[in-house]
Amino acid sequence: MAETINQWAVITIVLSGVALCFGVFFIRNHNREAHMRAMILASSFATIFLVLYLTRLGLGYEKRYAGPDTWRTAYYVLLISHIILATLNLPLALGALWNAYKGLKAAKNLSNIDAPVARGFFNKHRAWVRWTVPVWLYVAVTGWIIYLVLGQYGEVIKG
Repeated sequence: MAETINQWAVITIVLSGVALCFGVFFIRNHNREAHMRAMILASSFATIFLVLYLTRLGLGYEKRYAGPDTWRTAYYVLLISHIILATLNLPLALGALWNAYKGLKAAKNLSNIDAPVARGFFNKHRAWVRWTVPVWLYVAVTGWIIYLVLGQYGEVIKG
């Protein structure tokens, strides 16, 4: 069962990364409504991923690198950077979402987000996402790479 949970976790984080890319595309093309929907979807998939990942760990399913020694250092550098940035990504994403929510609540609708009462929240939202998006993409991509490497060179640790 843990192997299936692991596969679904990977699917959800891939979908989260895809939705994130669409969200960035939409906001750069000034489509606020599509941006908001894509980012809610990306955040939802990321949340599902986190629940599945923690469930998998709770079931004692883990893999460790058992591949070529020449790749070991590169693998662990990638893994450690992934873990550190994944840990940082949660508060970054929550800060970005919180400011977007507060801005939308103050504006009352998407067409009114330039209102002075909302502008401060959206400025903070933009400041947060300048860090959140690159970190989120890095974490997603490195997670996919780690999954592929462990699929080829991983051994299951029975916990």
